[in-house]
This record gives sequence, C-alpha cells and structure tokens, in this order.
Amino acid sequence: MALQPASGARDLLPQDVGANRWICDRLAEVYQLWGYSEVTPPSIERLDTLEAGGAIASAQVLQVVADEPLGLRPEMTASIARAACTRLEALQRPLRLHYSGSIFLAERLDGENPKINEQLQSGVELMGSASPAGDAELLRLLLDAAGHLPLNEKHAPCLLIGHQGLLELVLEKIEPSVQQNCRRALCHGDQLGLKQIAINNNQLHLLLQIIKLRGTPKLVLEKLKNLLGPAALLDELEELLSAIAPLAASVGIRLQLDPTFQPQFALYDGLVMQLVCQGPHAPVAIANGGRYNKLLKKFSPLDAEATGVGFSFSVGEVRVLLGNASGHAPLPNKNCWLVAFQRSELLNQALNLQQQCHRRGEQAELWPHPCNTKEEAENHAAARGISLLNWLS
Repeated sequence: MALQPASGARDLLPQDVGANRWICDRLAEVYQLWGYSEVTPPSIERLDTLEAGGAIASAQVLQVVADEPLGLRPEMTASIARAACTRLEALQRPLRLHYSGSIFLAERLDGENPKINEQLQSGVELMGSASPAGDAELLRLLLDAAGHLPLNEKHAPCLLIGHQGLLELVLEKIEPSVQQNCRRALCHGDQLGLKQIAINNNQLHLLLQIIKLRGTPKLVLEKLKNLLGPAALLDELEELLSAIAPLAASVGIRLQLDPTFQPQFALYDGLVMQLVCQGPHAPVAIANGGRYNKLLKKFSPLDAEATGVGFSFSVGEVRVLLGNASGHAPLPNKNCWLVAFQRSELLNQALNLQQQCHRRGEQAELWPHPCNTKEEAENHAAARGISLLNWLS
C-alpha cells in the first residue's frame, strides 16, 4: 500500500504535465490580454473561509489535522474573495485576477473513508463590476479563452447558461411554504417529485413546462415571457445573450439557456455558466462559473457595492478531451541534444559539453553510461525523443 497514491489521487507523467502547462499558459495569455493579473491563493485555509458561509458543505472539504480548523481548498473563489476583501481591499475596482492551481474535493460514501479528488484549475475572478457589464465581460472572456483551445466539431462545445433569478421568477407563482420543495424538484429534473407536492393543477402545469424548458436562448426567453409575463431580468438576459451570440458562433460554441440549471456549489446568486463538450464516451464539463455577490458581502459586509463573477477551466478534463492523456510515445524534441560518450574517461568532457549547450540556451541531456558506438548513442537519443546528438569518442 505504501507504493500507491492516496485513494482518488493520481500521478501525472511528464507528458501530462507538459500538456497541462501548455493549456494553462494558453489560457493565461488570453486572461492577460483582458487585463487580468495573476494571484496564487493558499492551498490551506480556515474552514469558515472554505465553506463560504454555508455555500459548500463541510463534508466536501478535506480537513487538515491542526490546532485550528483548517482544510484544503475545494475551489478557488472563496479564497480569492477573502484576499480581495482584506489584503487587496485598497486596490481600485474593478479588480481582475486570474490563477491556476490544484483544488481538492472530498468524495464521501457511507461507511468509507473520504476519496480524494484533486483537479488542476485555471480561471478568473472579476470583482467590482456589476451586472450587466460584468456578466457580459465574463461570458465574452470565457468564449475567447475557449476559442484559443483546439476544440473542434467532434467536441460539440455548448455553453450552458442559467440564472438564479429565473428560478425566483418561477417560484413567485408558488406558495412560499412549498417553494423549497419545488426548487429542489426543478433543479434535479424530478417530475415525479413535482407531482407529489401540494400545488394546484395550474401551478403543476407551469412547473412541468419549466422543468423541460431548455435550448436556444431566443426561443427559451420567448417561452418564459409567455409563461411568466414581462420581467426586467428576461429583457436583460435577452440583450446579454444576443450580444454574445456572434462571438459564440465565430468560435463554434453553441449557446443553451436552461432556467433550472444549478452548479455543483451553492456559491452563486446570479448568472451561472457551464461549458460542456462531448467526450469519448459521455459529455464532460470543462469550465464552470457564475456571479457570487452574496459571498463577497459575507467577507465585506459593509461594502454594499461588493460584486463578483468568475469562472474556471478544469485543466485535466481539457487535457483528456484533447487527447493528451498519458502513455503516448514522446514526441521528438528538435531543440534538444543528447550528449553521449564512448569511454568512461570522457565523462567530464561530456559534462563540459553539456554545460556549453546550456550557456547557449540550448536544452541538453547527458547519457550517463558509455556507448560502444555512435549508432548505439543515436538509438538512445531516438528512444528519448531527441533528434540531436553530441558524440564524444
């Protein structure tokens, strides 16, 4: 057992690491073009921060044995929000931050120890930009970043969009005493559960239409206006989604509006989003995000204007989706040398030659054992994916 990683954890091999770095660098270049600066929140935080005022269940947090209640971050937003409301409080808003780093989720089954789920994320947080401007910027940035990844038609990328306010509009038509039960059934797609709630036939008919309603934003919004009547939120969403539709089409991403969509964590109180692609066997979510004004107000209760919105890419999911999983043969490195020698007494000379390559800014590896022939050294270079050989004989 000592030779195995912890349950749920996994090793990343060199090609995995290289692919992850390429994805993070590619995304970071886009974030920086939009004016975002990089931050690195701590991996370990106090539990009251990680639980985000009750938005994240304590069972989802991997706790650390210490004199005070600490845990490993299950997501980045709460830690960055805490920093923005404390150490970064004096900086002018809007505050644009981007990051990359690991998160740690606890998957708990009855009677078993928690299973560790470690994921590498890359994302952004925009604080101090209220709707609709902040929402529009984040959606456009998400589409721009996704457009810089080599997604294609076979991945069928779809940006799923929802809004907590849409659920509120629907639930206004229902008696307060059963609104929570109705919300739960709507968000879980539970038609049978809806039929068991004590509501009249007209209300049930409305909710059964809402639970099935998702698709092209224009058609969904028209249906919502017919079902719910005119509302400022519907007009705002119509303007927002019409504005981003051309960009989405240009990068090959389909837009879908779903009034009952709910993300994994209960952090969000406004716009919510999820970028979904078709994987080899099933759909996979590669990015998630939304607006979290209430979370910021928990960290900064005196700031009535505190607003925040952000998203994150799951880098590992993107890597696997793009086919860069581990186990592939190494690709030839045309800019790397293998330094090899024929006799043991040439070792120091080979090390000096390697150092000369490094001083020229060239990558060079040393083969540590004498090679009988140059052909043998060339075979070692080819096996390591290296195309250039420095041979000492």
